[in-house]
Amino acid sequence: MLETALPKLEQLIEQLLVKNQSLQQDVANLNQQNEQLKSQLSDLSDESETLQLEALEQEEKHNSTLNKINTLLNRLEQEA
Repeated sequence: MLETALPKLEQLIEQLLVKNQSLQQDVANLNQQNEQLKSQLSDLSDESETLQLEALEQEEKHNSTLNKINTLLNRLEQEA
């Protein structure tokens, strides 16, 4: 019984070592993907902040233009 158990145990240990190596490679790949996603998230966050600032600037310009138009309309109405 011991004669058959030892080779079987060695085989199972070898399979576990191979599986462990495969899992370690998977973890390394996932860590690399995680770093790439963090980088993309940072880039997208920066881009989002830039777009928000640009939208605020456009809104300010729009309001300024609207105020100028309203001022001109009021002057025209008063002169008419």
